[in-house]
Amino acid sequence: MSDQFTTERDNYGRLLADREVWRQAATLPAAGELTARWLEGTSQYQPGTLAPRFDDETLPIAGQLAELNRNGLFTKESQPGLGPDAGHAQREYVTGFCSAASAGRLLRLSAETELIAIAHAPGEVSQASVPVTQHDGEVVTVLGSSEIPVESEQIQDWAHEANEALALLLADSWYIELLDPVWGRQQRLLSSVLETLKSIPEGI
Repeated sequence: MSDQFTTERDNYGRLLADREVWRQAATLPAAGELTARWLEGTSQYQPGTLAPRFDDETLPIAGQLAELNRNGLFTKESQPGLGPDAGHAQREYVTGFCSAASAGRLLRLSAETELIAIAHAPGEVSQASVPVTQHDGEVVTVLGSSEIPVESEQIQDWAHEANEALALLLADSWYIELLDPVWGRQQRLLSSVLETLKSIPEGI
């Protein structure tokens, strides 16, 4: 690998050398490990994130998200609980891809705790809308709509950003959305999700 390639960046400032590792990530654990490294600051490329690092809002929960990625949940989106303050409020949430066994266990959080889990089977399309962010009295972010890359265009995006094998795997994986219903609360959701993931026997 040339010195030029190790420092070359794409139009979004992402390090191309870190992108090359994603070309070999064909499993959820592999994708989770690379995402954990990005969250820990040792990688400057994350598929689907058009910047070399995450935004400042994610910093307080980055370590917990890294743990989730190393324990069976390849995270896609998240936000910390915030507010309500100056007209802005957020419910803490995290979404990601996982195995059927993990999705089933995580879904129990909705039955055994006050936390909410919405699981989407491979190929399932859902149009539910659960508000998770409000600004000046308006709902600006919702969860509940399936984002599994089942359409050819979405699969192509993942294939371009990572590799085709991972894109096809994600299309056949469960997608789960988890949120804390209490506006602004922190340090409840992510720890509960991690505890649940660690309770799943290895190999399942």
